[in-house]
Amino acid sequence: MVNDPITKIMQDASEIVRYDEVGIPLSIREGLLSAYPNHRALCHWHEDIEWVYIRSGQMNYYMNGKRVLLNTGEALMVNSRQMHYGYSENGQDCDFIRILCHPKIFITNSVLYQSYIAPVLSNPSLEYLHLKPEFPEDAEALQLLPEILRIKKEHPAAYEIEAAALLSLLWCRLLRSHPMMPNEAAAKPKEPDLLVQRDMVSYIYSHYSESINLDEIAAAGKVCRNKCCQIFRRYLNQSPIDFLNHYRLEVSCHLLNNTKLSIAEICTACGFNHQSYYSKIFLRTYSCSPRDFRKRTEEKTSAEISEKD
Repeated sequence: MVNDPITKIMQDASEIVRYDEVGIPLSIREGLLSAYPNHRALCHWHEDIEWVYIRSGQMNYYMNGKRVLLNTGEALMVNSRQMHYGYSENGQDCDFIRILCHPKIFITNSVLYQSYIAPVLSNPSLEYLHLKPEFPEDAEALQLLPEILRIKKEHPAAYEIEAAALLSLLWCRLLRSHPMMPNEAAAKPKEPDLLVQRDMVSYIYSHYSESINLDEIAAAGKVCRNKCCQIFRRYLNQSPIDFLNHYRLEVSCHLLNNTKLSIAEICTACGFNHQSYYSKIFLRTYSCSPRDFRKRTEEKTSAEISEKD
C-alpha cells in the first residue's frame, strides 16, 4: 500500500485524488520519499484536507512559499486549496503516512458544517498546522493518525465509518487547542505572487508537451521574465525551466513504466526537442538512462509477479 509516486495533476495544477473506495472521499496511504523522482513530489493543490505523519526520517514541506521541516513523530495538517509538496533536501529517505479527506466527509449536519468546518476551510490565516509530540495539546492527534492507518490495513467491516469518525474527533480536538477559526482582525489576504505562481505552474502542466519558453511561462502569470524567475526561485527553489523539465521527466517516467512507446516517442510526447538532451538530463536526474529505467521497472514487475505465484 505504498503511495503511488506519480502524482496525477489537472491542467489547473490541482491533484487528481484517487480515493480508496469509490464514492467515499477518503485516501489513507503509507509511502516513502525515495519512491518519488529526486525524492520530491510535484507542486499541486486540492480541495481535500491533507494530513502527513512522519514515521521515520525527515521531510521538508512547502506551502505557499513557506517551508516546514517535519521530524519523526511529527505531523502536518494542510488546509484545503493550498499549493504544496513534500521533498528531501539532502536525499534522506522518509517513511510517512498521508491521509486525504474531502471536507464533505464531515457533513453530517449542515449547521455543524457551517459552524465548524466551512470557516476553517476559508480562513486565509490557516494554511497549515504543524503538530509536535512535545506539545500536550498535539499528543492525541498524533496518536489518531497511525490509528487510522491501522484500521485501514486491518480492513474490518465498515472501517470507513470508523476512520471518518476518528478524523471528526481529530478535527474537534484541534479546534479546541489551535486557533483554526478565522480572526477578521488578523486575517491577511493571500500574496498576489502566490496567485501568479499558480497561474504559471498551471500553464506548465497544461503545455509541457509543447515547445514553450520562459517568455510564455512569464506571460501566463502576466509578469516579466525577471519577476517570473524570482517567483519560481522564492516559492519552488527552481528556475522556471528546471521546473518544466522536472515535470516533463516525471511524465516520461510514467510513460516508460506504463506504455510501449519508444524512447523517441516519449521524448517527443514530453516536449523535449532532442533525444540526446532528454537522455542527458534523465541520466543526471535518475543516474540511469531512460532505457535502463524501463528495464529495471520491467524486472521489478516480473519479480513481484513471480513472488505472488
